[in-house]
Amino acid sequence: MGPGWRARGHPTDSGGLPAGRPGGPCLLFTGCLAASRASPALGPLGRLPSSGASLARVCPRPCAMPAVSAAAFTWEVQANSRSYNSQFKKKSFLCWQKKKHQSNVICTAKYNVFSFLPLNLYEQFHRTSNLYFLFIIVLQGFPEISTLPWFTLFAPLLCLLIIRAARDLVDDIGRHRSDRIVNNRPCQILVGKSFLWKKWANLRVGDLVCLHRDSVVPADLLLLASTEPSSLCYVETADIDGETNLKFRQAPPITHHELTSPRKMASFQGKVVCEEPNSRLHHFVGCLEWKGRKHPLDSGNLLLRGCKVRNTDTCYGMVIYAGFDTKIMKNCGKVHLKRTKIDRLMNRLVVLIFLSLVLISMGLSFGFWFKVSEFKAKHHYVSSSYMHSVASETFIIFWGFLILLSVMVPMAMFIIIFINWDVQMYYEPQDKPAKARSTSLNDQLGQVEYVFSDKTGTLTQNIMTFKKCCIGGVIYGPDEDEDTPAKEDPYLWNEFADRKLLYRNSRLLRTVRAGEDRLVREFWRLLAICHTVMAQERDNRLVYQAASPDEEALVTAARNFGYVFVARTQDSITVMELGEERVYQVLAMMDFNSIRKRMSVLVRNPEGSIYLYTKGADTVIFQRLRNKGTQEWTTEEALASFAEQTLRTLCLAYKEVDEAVFEGWRQRHQEASILLQNRAQALHQVYEEMEQNLQLLGATAIEDRLQDGVCDTIKCLKQGNIKVWVLTGDKQETAVNIGFACQLLSESMLILEEREILQILEAYWESNNNEPHGKGKGHWKNQFLPHVKVAMVITGEFLDQVLLSLRREPRALVHSGNVEVDEPWQELDEQKTDFLRARRMSLMWRALGIPLRGTGLAPQAADSSSSDMLCVQRERAFVELASQCQAVICCRVTPKQKALIVGLVKKYQRVVTLAIGDGANDVNMIKTADIGVGLAGQEGMQAVQSSDYALAQFSFLRRLLLVHGRWSYMRVCKFLRYFVYKSLASMMVQIWFAFYSGFTAQPLYEGWFLALFNLLYSTLPILYIGLFEQDVSAERSLELPELYVAGQKDELFNYWVFVQALAHGMVTSLVNFFMTLWVTHDSAGPISFSDYQSFAVVVALSGLLSITMEVILIIKYWTVLSVLAIVLSLFFYVVVTWVTQSFWLFQISPKTFPFLYADQNVLSHPSILLVILLNVSLNTLPTLALRVIYQALKKPRPKEAEAAPSEAAAGAAAEGPQLRRESRGRRSSYAFSHREGYADLITQGTMLRRAPGPDSDLLAHEAHPPREPPPGVSEAPRLPRTLSVLGRRRQGRVSSEDEPRTASSCATVDQRPARQPGAAQDAGSSPQPLPEAPGKASRWGVPPPPRGTWPSSWRRLLQPARRGPPDPERSARGEQ
Repeated sequence: MGPGWRARGHPTDSGGLPAGRPGGPCLLFTGCLAASRASPALGPLGRLPSSGASLARVCPRPCAMPAVSAAAFTWEVQANSRSYNSQFKKKSFLCWQKKKHQSNVICTAKYNVFSFLPLNLYEQFHRTSNLYFLFIIVLQGFPEISTLPWFTLFAPLLCLLIIRAARDLVDDIGRHRSDRIVNNRPCQILVGKSFLWKKWANLRVGDLVCLHRDSVVPADLLLLASTEPSSLCYVETADIDGETNLKFRQAPPITHHELTSPRKMASFQGKVVCEEPNSRLHHFVGCLEWKGRKHPLDSGNLLLRGCKVRNTDTCYGMVIYAGFDTKIMKNCGKVHLKRTKIDRLMNRLVVLIFLSLVLISMGLSFGFWFKVSEFKAKHHYVSSSYMHSVASETFIIFWGFLILLSVMVPMAMFIIIFINWDVQMYYEPQDKPAKARSTSLNDQLGQVEYVFSDKTGTLTQNIMTFKKCCIGGVIYGPDEDEDTPAKEDPYLWNEFADRKLLYRNSRLLRTVRAGEDRLVREFWRLLAICHTVMAQERDNRLVYQAASPDEEALVTAARNFGYVFVARTQDSITVMELGEERVYQVLAMMDFNSIRKRMSVLVRNPEGSIYLYTKGADTVIFQRLRNKGTQEWTTEEALASFAEQTLRTLCLAYKEVDEAVFEGWRQRHQEASILLQNRAQALHQVYEEMEQNLQLLGATAIEDRLQDGVCDTIKCLKQGNIKVWVLTGDKQETAVNIGFACQLLSESMLILEEREILQILEAYWESNNNEPHGKGKGHWKNQFLPHVKVAMVITGEFLDQVLLSLRREPRALVHSGNVEVDEPWQELDEQKTDFLRARRMSLMWRALGIPLRGTGLAPQAADSSSSDMLCVQRERAFVELASQCQAVICCRVTPKQKALIVGLVKKYQRVVTLAIGDGANDVNMIKTADIGVGLAGQEGMQAVQSSDYALAQFSFLRRLLLVHGRWSYMRVCKFLRYFVYKSLASMMVQIWFAFYSGFTAQPLYEGWFLALFNLLYSTLPILYIGLFEQDVSAERSLELPELYVAGQKDELFNYWVFVQALAHGMVTSLVNFFMTLWVTHDSAGPISFSDYQSFAVVVALSGLLSITMEVILIIKYWTVLSVLAIVLSLFFYVVVTWVTQSFWLFQISPKTFPFLYADQNVLSHPSILLVILLNVSLNTLPTLALRVIYQALKKPRPKEAEAAPSEAAAGAAAEGPQLRRESRGRRSSYAFSHREGYADLITQGTMLRRAPGPDSDLLAHEAHPPREPPPGVSEAPRLPRTLSVLGRRRQGRVSSEDEPRTASSCATVDQRPARQPGAAQDAGSSPQPLPEAPGKASRWGVPPPPRGTWPSSWRRLLQPARRGPPDPERSARGEQ
């Protein structure tokens, strides 16, 4: 690796041997392990371990994990060789083979040109009614048994299939359009010896790709090099795991040093051998074979598809996995054929109707048997006319009746498309309307009981804003006129202000500029020093590059208030304090992590004093204070106020450190940092020694901005008995804080901890086993809820422990095998709370009425069958407990875990679920849920492409469910109920007519009436109901969310409603048939209608007018369209009947048009009209009277106390003890998005830019200019690895004629302490001129210091590099 290896800064691993030393952490595969030990060039792991992904942290002890067989790593990819990569094949079907490496083309659509017709027909005939009608149409092809014309059922079914196919085709065309947009995204691919603009679809494994700042990674890439120091690359993974903080990736050292130009990259022939494509996002193992040597690779070298490059000008990668082989696509899950509850219910009802029709047909056939036998006995002379036996005739009549009665099966079609036209769901800033990508699920929008939501980008805007602060016990909130545009920017006096800070407080600004309050000075100084932000000068402006939005918000606030962080080196940090430049020597950086919950920086100021600056959670800072006085108590009150306002808080503290104390501590720190075992714990203890006896400065309050209307939406959904669960990959503190911000959590809730959840689940499991017939379940449920409101906050690791099904596919190799893992190091303050937790635990058991049990979850089973039963019991117990909580938040969950949670709720609760998200990590959850909603955010369209509905804002979900969802459910239920009623009311007379026709299966109605009844005569009113009906207005639906409960309980259409429709239709058919039969009894003459055709016309008209009156009664939303639909239906009947009963058609085909002038003859007699009026009145008036009486006696719906218990009820539970989360009686609103490891990058100089060397021309001077990018795509500038003077505005520039250094000297960082002001200049140095002349007042109101007083570190940055070897005397000389 060369002498510059150690200077690049590879931190030692926690709990193991130092990384970079032989015998360190073992690799997870044997093939590369042997090569790494045999090859001296391989040396250590070769890069800085990434958080959560390094092999050293996965395997902290040597050989702690069993090595995976090298045979498992069969994925081979060679760079710049498509011919080599295309030779690999895999088995496809039987003896057919296909290419092993997939292309980068993504297709989320369901159909293509060839599969649309067969696949769509296959899906449509999953509906039992369509399958039934197809069966009847086939039977109609046999003339012996056909009793209806062929077009009677064929025409309606064909129209139905065409309309549904057109709907599915339109939906799928939208998916194809979205896929085309993604596949046609531009990227630069190495072609020959230059990078050319190509489409994502043109990528193949082994291709080399060039990415720029803010580019989206098109495939899973091995990072080869970047323009950042040490080939670091910073990526944002919010679209993958939901975390907002930046993560760093690093290229292997060999490619970092060797691949420095397009020419070298074009000749790169390295081969990557790694694991097969899998879904583990944070795990990757492989090795790079190049020039006869093997170099290890892990997930820290991998850029995943969907990541966004941040704070990195240019980076280069090699495609390892493409298309559906990428890890994020492996997590997307399969496309499920989604069916609504009403669809499944209708399938069962159609089967029930079919079985009923079979029984009725059999009964009528037996009637025919006896009738024919009796007829033949009386009239033996006609027996010769019967060609078949009685049994054969009966068999034929059976099928004839089955065909005749088939018109009674509802042929329902419901399509609602008006979601796309709702202007209230149009988001003007992004010009994005709501879109229903799947129109077959609209009715299920009115039955949702569980909403699973992502956090980042779904509930929040990913914008952090400095909102308030408390300094010395004084709260400085924003000025009252903050929301109004300021007439004058209060930060104009500060030339470094970014003009973007919205926080305004004139009182604090005056105090800062006065510079008299020591606490105020130290407060802002701490914010400018204690961080890991990097500064750059870009376009003559100071630009910050932060690993988290929280840090950027804090440092930016200090910048605007005059404490400007301008530069840092490996051992110093430069701050411009109210115009005075001060350089602090960094003595130690104690990094932030999730256990410490704080970060500290130990610095020596220009006066020579040593100070410790600490920021972190209030729960850890307050326990390390020197004393607690009035200021501390006032700050606690301020923190409580900030928590009530759901702001993210950090406490700030500092102390002055004595020189002797520091020297002793430094010695102990040095000893702890070189330990071979338990190093992390030893370092934590050393940090703990220093971080004591602090003096509190104050607290900051940052607002993580929610999307507009999130709080109102969640509140409204909860009132509608819809439970909202948050599933996020972010940290627990951040998720909980957002939970309080969006009012999902409240102060009165008891938030269950993981230990308590385990014991509750055990008690539940034992109670179910002890109580016979499952009585324990209800008993436990009744005792759990009435006492207290409960919330659950869990992590993905906890799910791994609780749910056995998760362990069947572990998230990483570390979860498999008997792996010994170190216990996580525990803070002292956490150990002190064990007694309080135990006491709180016993109080909770007493409140819940459950005896205290052990800590195990359940006894383990020996055999596999018992283990499967235990798995089911654990899953059921977990879902039962979670479903009774008022809020559930799952943190640190993977995409597959999100889908698993949704699947478990669907499996055990049998409810309608909805998942909403905006990122690729939400795709699997969206596909698994009954309804998937994708938010069209700024981070990509992966969620939208896989969703059923696309929205622009989370707040639109309220209108989607409570308005459109409830309307759709109500419309479909009315549609189906009326369809069943009208089918039976008009067609059941065929059964009654069979008793008077000798059971001969002769149809009563005219053939054309049967064919057009469902197409023209009764279709328009029912279509109006399915499209436009409203029981209440949209505004009323939002004001009364309780109305939504009807859909959740299936109140509007169920088996009972179906039976009511059957009874109603049967009564209507009885009245129409037998009243007409009774009136025509023993009648004859010209005005009589006792003949067959006249009788059929009267019954048909009575049935048509009766169902028309019924639709008039049930329509509540009357418009011109509703009147027009009814009038047109009757008009179609008149016109079509006049045409089909005309003489000229009768002449053409008397058999097809037999009813010659039948309607005209009947309607010409007033007495017959009175009979029709009598039938309609008998059908309508009793129904109307019953409905009026029912509405008068109907009781109002009781409120769902269990679904959403009120705050007062929860607080009034006297028998339950008042359980608090904090001993001080307030909730900590600490939340900080940061990742461990950035402090090591800074202190070791890995991420600091250095003077240019021979490799600094990486693809900057030798690269051939690419071709013109596609329209609308601008190429980002590719910057060389040159020195960037951070944050200092100057007229001159660094000389580009510096003498090149060797790789060793370039990597070596000067670690001398900063010079004191007044030190003599180095010989031969020529610093650049100042922006203002000495002695002239600057914009700060303070004259700048003379050049002779500049710190040496700042002068070294501004002067050109010295030629020749470094002066040893100068290197050894340092100033105190």
